[in-house]
Amino acid sequence: MSLPWIIAILCVIALTLAYVVWNYFRIRKMPEGTAEMAEMAAIIRSGASAFMKTEYKTICIVVAVIALALSLFVESTSGITFIFGALMSSSACVLGMKSATYANVRTANKARETMSIGETVKVALCGGSISGLSVQALGMLGLVVVLLIWGGVNHQTDGGGLLVSLQGINASVMRVSTYSLGCSLVAMFNRVAGGNYTKAADISADILGKIRNDLPEDDSRVPNVIADFIGDNVNDIAGNCSDLLESFVATMSASILIAVILFEKFNIESIFNPTVIYPIILAGAGLLSCLIGMLFANVKKMGSNPSHELNLATWISAGMTVILGLGASWLVFGKVDATTFETFGWKVSWLSPWICAVLGLASGVAIGSITEYYTSSDFKPTKKLADMATEGDAFIITKGDAIGSRSCLFPIVVIGIALFISGKVGGTYGISIASLGMLSFVGATVSIDAFGPIADNAGGLAESCHLPSDVRSITDKLDAVGNTTAAIGKGFAIGSAAFATVSLIVSYVGNFTPASAEIVLNIASFTVITGAIIGGALVEYFSALLTDNTIESARAMADEGDKLLSVPGVLEGKVRPDYNRMIQMATQGALRKMLFPSVLAMLIPVLGGFVFGAEFVGGLLIGATIVAIPRAIFMGNSGGAFDNAKKSIESGAVEGHGKGSPAHKAAVTGDTVGDVRKDVVGVALDIFIKTMSTVANTLVYIFRNFTLIK
Repeated sequence: MSLPWIIAILCVIALTLAYVVWNYFRIRKMPEGTAEMAEMAAIIRSGASAFMKTEYKTICIVVAVIALALSLFVESTSGITFIFGALMSSSACVLGMKSATYANVRTANKARETMSIGETVKVALCGGSISGLSVQALGMLGLVVVLLIWGGVNHQTDGGGLLVSLQGINASVMRVSTYSLGCSLVAMFNRVAGGNYTKAADISADILGKIRNDLPEDDSRVPNVIADFIGDNVNDIAGNCSDLLESFVATMSASILIAVILFEKFNIESIFNPTVIYPIILAGAGLLSCLIGMLFANVKKMGSNPSHELNLATWISAGMTVILGLGASWLVFGKVDATTFETFGWKVSWLSPWICAVLGLASGVAIGSITEYYTSSDFKPTKKLADMATEGDAFIITKGDAIGSRSCLFPIVVIGIALFISGKVGGTYGISIASLGMLSFVGATVSIDAFGPIADNAGGLAESCHLPSDVRSITDKLDAVGNTTAAIGKGFAIGSAAFATVSLIVSYVGNFTPASAEIVLNIASFTVITGAIIGGALVEYFSALLTDNTIESARAMADEGDKLLSVPGVLEGKVRPDYNRMIQMATQGALRKMLFPSVLAMLIPVLGGFVFGAEFVGGLLIGATIVAIPRAIFMGNSGGAFDNAKKSIESGAVEGHGKGSPAHKAAVTGDTVGDVRKDVVGVALDIFIKTMSTVANTLVYIFRNFTLIK
């Protein structure tokens, strides 16, 4: 490892974390508003913290058990790095969630005090930037610390567990892989539990308020509403932070693993260190770019168009990443011999990794734009969906499904073209760098995405705390923009998962392929085909499992909410409903149902590898990925279109069909269907395939030694 580069990267990380801490305390110092606003915000904050504390009691037990098993049976220090990965992921999501629970009420109050969209946007974005920048900074910090403590990455087979010593284990590679696995485990738990919590609360609140009792959205008389507010923070903030941190770390790890595989194949010492260090330098360049982009948004005077300001911050971050990445590519690879590039299959010498990174970055932007087209109420698909609501429930559901299915083609074509060109330009290493390129400015994308739930909570607080209608009109505009940024964020998360999983699969196949052979998985093999078919079926089973769990919890919460609404004085607004009862139900339901789906993603490749071998697991990963990517895009985009079609009707965009009309109730039904899709299943599928791929990479050395059916 090159010490000057590592010191420079640590300085960027330290500067970013200092900005995060400064922003956090700046948010805390802002006034919360009226006494009722402060009280409601305290309930949300307390409920979110209670959920996370309870969830982490289970996570800590699972982490400890897996860490012990890794150290005993795989590699002696891998349990420590696994715990460290879980710790970094947890720190990012807890910090992001806490900052959001402070920023939501302060965003509503800024609208109340200033009546300025620009000033209000700044507060919400300030809260979001704490989430986004901490994701990238902490994900990098953990990996750099792991490399520093154990002396970087080498190409020696020098590892073994405390009880079992297996042949062919590279301890340095195993530490990188298990660090990524720790991030994956936390992401899976947070997404599964957070998705169940937030959508059970949201769906039950909609059913109880809009359908059964004709009450306004976010009406404080509905006891489920506060649980819904809390859910926005534990899933859309905490869950999203751990999700994208895991993708970011997985792509860096896959790039490093592929660098080791290429050395074992070609044995060229001069390019080994550059290929190992370049992913970290590219990620550091992206982090610096995101910091500058967020600083610009913070100091710039914002106008009345929030979308323009948010897009500008993203473009600055992406543009600077491209420029700095070019310089890094020249500095790292500029002095490498030209014949080495030919051996590695790099078509444009030292420019090849940079071209691949730009392809990945451009793919992320393109997928975001496609997602916006299919989900934003400004464009034709969602406008048509809102019009279709006038025909009833069946029509809007069918049309929403068609939009979701249609929206799958172009993002997948973009991903496929980028992967193909990256492979042609930069070989297997180029594919991993394209994946990292897409996530190299993840700090900005998560910051903009986190803006959405903060704005949503701010609007809910404005409604439930009975603020003037002109305040609510400001928060509604922010909420509408936030819905689009959240949909784009989900599209980005799914696209990044596709890239990350492909990189991990390439790494996995390389790890069990002999150094003298080409890195190829025989798709015509009956073993691989069997694994692929089962992998695809498991995606459907996983989707059904999450859907069933969420709907069962939502129904129970709606029925309990009905009982609480029947308490004398609640509907009249004279008595406050028992919010704590709903918060407890949401928490207990989510945590009770999170363990099996989360552990399933880790057990499947373990059992498959031990019983059927490494090739079967390769097929399993390919089949699951091929099915999960379009499924996740369909879920996310159809759900986003349903949500914005409902909001379009509520805003009066469909003449003669406003709130409370039959068309509105049909749109609410569509939104209820879409809620489970976009915020439970769609966002969990990407972690499902990444977790399986990371587990497979970690245990591939064991699969080579121990297989039940030879």
